Amino acid sequence: MKGTRTIFTTLSVLLATAPCAFAASTVKVYNSGLLVLAFLGFGALIVVFQLVPGLVLFVTMVKELFTPATKKVAATASKNSEGA
Repeated sequence: MKGTRTIFTTLSVLLATAPCAFAASTVKVYNSGLLVLAFLGFGALIVVFQLVPGLVLFVTMVKELFTPATKKVAATASKNSEGA
């Protein structure tokens, strides 16, 4: 019991001091210009606008995967008879 207590004490002391030793320095302040922020914002807008059609296609694909096959056959049969 005394051995495990020593191990736990040693580990707790080491883990308690580790975050202080490996903490990042916060001395340097973010100092990029307005153009860098505008460029990053423009890139984020492009990604967001590309996600919208992708999500629409994904939802359509999932809907088509889970519709019954008989419903699909009946829909194509009615489309073919309307066109003739």
